[in-house]
This record gives sequence, structure tokens and C-alpha cells, in this order.
Amino acid sequence: MKQRQACSGCRDDLPLGFDFEMAFQPIVDAASERIWGHEALVRGRNGESAASVLASVTDTNRYRFDQACRVKAIESAGRLFDDEDLRLSINFMPNAVYEPSACIRTSLEAARRVGFPTERIMFEFTEDERVRDAGHIERIIAEYRRLGFITAIDDFGAGYAGLKLLAEYQPNLIKIDMALLRGVDASPAKQAIVAGITGIARALDISVIAEGVETESELAVLRATGIRLFQGYLFARPSFQALSPVPMLNTGSIGIAGVA
Repeated sequence: MKQRQACSGCRDDLPLGFDFEMAFQPIVDAASERIWGHEALVRGRNGESAASVLASVTDTNRYRFDQACRVKAIESAGRLFDDEDLRLSINFMPNAVYEPSACIRTSLEAARRVGFPTERIMFEFTEDERVRDAGHIERIIAEYRRLGFITAIDDFGAGYAGLKLLAEYQPNLIKIDMALLRGVDASPAKQAIVAGITGIARALDISVIAEGVETESELAVLRATGIRLFQGYLFARPSFQALSPVPMLNTGSIGIAGVA
């Protein structure tokens, strides 16, 4: 029943009933000391928090909201991105995708409309959303890869499925949850867990992004494990309807704490 409602909702193009905008936070490649891409983060029309927007999302409008977020992020990136190498990272709700090839059409149309290559678009699905059908996720990843998109698991290590996700299907990237990284420099247990995750990812040819990095000490420890992609307040906070600069790249201080 929910699938039929979702199909009808997308087909009828019903209004959401609320508006939103996007903020962007950079993802930094510490090895090359360049911005690798930017994650699109939902905000209210006047910059209100994501929570204030998500509070309006219901089972009835979840599918249309997911589609609208993708289009808004791609259109905003087409207007703001001025570097041909920058990737755009978009969060999506796997339980809001009723059929991968159908639900991706509006994203493809938006990308064509603004001239944004699909190989520079990364779709993140959060491990924190309970996966009702593992095979469904596998079909989404397979279809998105076929179309040239990058795929990623967000909040890895914080959700329901954990390593079982990687055993069943392998995305291009995983983003280690910030709760595992907070204070990692002072926690041998967290260091061991992060080292284990990065080792598994390396064996599966999956890249790793450390998100929520806030201190130079955290960065130094994480770089020592071989992680090169980072996101967090240490580099830049999200910018509303704009791209955040990363001061550390201009000062050369990204190679801090003796880490080359």
C-alpha cells in the first residue's frame, strides 16, 4: 500500500506544504590539501536548523521531500560550484525510494538541466535509518552505480546494520560516525575501532571519510590511520546558500601535528 501511495505522490507532483533551502559544508582531501567536495545540508528558508525542516516530514510527504531535496541540492550546486572537480554529496532516505530506476529520474533531469555530471554526485544513505529490505538497498546502489553516481554509507558505526551492510554490498565510500571520532586522540579503544574500520574499507577498496572532526589532535590521529578525506568544524562550518572556504588550506596548517 505504501508503495502505491508513493508512486501516486510522485506522479501527481503534489506540493510539500513547506519550503526549505540548502547549506553546504566542505569535505577536504588532507593529502592533496584541496576541497574534495561539499555536502548539501537541508535548512529552513531563513537558515533554520535541519531539525526544524525534518519535523514537517511525514509518511505522506517523505517521498516528495526526498525528491525535492535532491533537485534543490543539484540546482544549487549547479549555480554555486565553480570547480570542475568538486563533488556534490546528497543525503537520501533509502526507505523513500520505492523503485530505484524510477525515483532517480528527477535527479537525472536536474543534473542534465544544470549541466552537473552524474559522476560528481555522491548519494549518502544513513545507516541510522532502519533498512527494511537489504535487497532493496543493494538494488539502489547497483542502479546508482550503473548511472555513474558515487554511493556512500553515512554515519557508519552508529546504526542498525553495522558491518553487515559491507558484507552484503559495498558502496564507494563510508563516512565514519562522528560519535566514534569524538575524542579519538585520547581513546585507545576508539583508535582500535577506527583502525579496524579503515582496514576493512581498504581491503574492500572503499574510501573513508571522517566526519565531525573538531580538533587538530583528532585530525592527526585519524590521518595516521590512513584516512585522507575529512569533514567537520575544524575545517569549516556549513554555509547557508553558499560554499564555505577552508582557511587551513590557505595557511598550510592542514599538515599539523607532524603529520605529512
